[in-house]
Amino acid sequence: MRWVESITQEEWEKIDQVIARYRGRHGALIPVLKETQEICGYLPKNVQHRIAEGLNLSASQIYGVVSFYAFFTTIPRGKHIIRVCLGTACYVKGSKQILDQLEKELDVKVGGITKDRTFSLEAVRCLGCCSLAPAIVIDHDTHALVDPAEAIRIVRSYG
Repeated sequence: MRWVESITQEEWEKIDQVIARYRGRHGALIPVLKETQEICGYLPKNVQHRIAEGLNLSASQIYGVVSFYAFFTTIPRGKHIIRVCLGTACYVKGSKQILDQLEKELDVKVGGITKDRTFSLEAVRCLGCCSLAPAIVIDHDTHALVDPAEAIRIVRSYG
């Protein structure tokens, strides 16, 4: 699904405030990108160009950083981000079934966003909590030792 890069006037004003606060400071790019992504939810091209102009950097420099770090995204994310661990310990204990069930329940594929933009679904290689496998993370909350039915109940509590 292709999203229109629509940023509200209020968001543009906030972005401009962030740029102004960091303009001329060494190492400003990462914090500007981070704060801007918190405002917009993602970093579309028109926002990257605004940051480039505001920090007197090239658009290719901005894109290079955005595309290098997994934290940044150029596509919209849902209000809640669901990450399902597919690392060895989680996979062996059934995380693939959890992922399949979430795809079916939410009607979204991995890497996608639900039609109502409530959830993004991501598969990750390791969450760093192998002893608690299988695990999922929703936003910043880790849920351990989950099964497919429990994962659905947990996700519903966020919607």
